Amino acid sequence: MDWISLLKTYRAIAVIRVDQIAIGFQLAKAVAAGGMSLIEITWNSDRPAELISQLRSELPNCIIGTGTILNVDEMEQAIAAGAQFLFTPHTNFALIQAAVARQVPIIPGALSPTEIITAWQAGASSVKIFPIQAVGGANYIKSLQAPLGQIPLIPTGGVNLANAAEFIQAGAIAVGLAGDLFPKSLVAAGNWEAIAQRAQNLVKELTS
Repeated sequence: MDWISLLKTYRAIAVIRVDQIAIGFQLAKAVAAGGMSLIEITWNSDRPAELISQLRSELPNCIIGTGTILNVDEMEQAIAAGAQFLFTPHTNFALIQAAVARQVPIIPGALSPTEIITAWQAGASSVKIFPIQAVGGANYIKSLQAPLGQIPLIPTGGVNLANAAEFIQAGAIAVGLAGDLFPKSLVAAGNWEAIAQRAQNLVKELTS
């Protein structure tokens, strides 16, 4: 399945940023158990390459990618570890071109209409709108639809279980969720079942 079809099918990406690789593994397993198939391990997590490689073998039905990639060297390491998609917080031509050459989906971060169009025309697979809450949330995505409706947008940075569906209704192709999927209290308690339930609730709301 191509990247756009994956986004239309699953609608949500679980964004995991951890300072202990063992916790990252448990979080990925929990959201996978809840039905989420797109899992991003941020490159500033503990031993991200090792975690990506481990998840590729342990969760064969999931698509495992990475995020917070800042330069081509990090991107090369991530692809070597098995990353199947790449998120960056910014728009960088060298990164986009390198990913396109390797045929790995790349989703650069952008905010203004100029940045969004620049990223898309440079070859982005879709565009991450970050941080979405700072510019009006779902209303911002809605207001971009008339001029930029042909560009697949993935808002992150302020998307939570309560408002995720609003972003899809406003025209986003998918959403990225981090902290709200993984409340600190549940992580501290090792309550992976409750996290799996949160993922399941999200999937049900976005795909039903």
